[in-house]
Amino acid sequence: MKELLADLAKSIVNYPEKVVVTERNEDDTIILDLKVDESDLGKVIGKQGRIAKAIRTLIRAVANKENKRVVVYILDKYDE
Repeated sequence: MKELLADLAKSIVNYPEKVVVTERNEDDTIILDLKVDESDLGKVIGKQGRIAKAIRTLIRAVANKENKRVVVYILDKYDE
């Protein structure tokens, strides 16, 4: 799922080399943190959050198939 999220984000942004996805586990939930360049943040979120919602829906669909629970966070600060 980490790779899927990275591929989705890279296909949307202008700076795909700056896309970073980190994965962590808390209890029975997988948490994916997505970081992109500040100039690409609007593209990943989309108007009224439509792109972000679509990304989360796709990731959840894959997770449900594998009987897992996933949460996707889009981080607004890019730390190098």
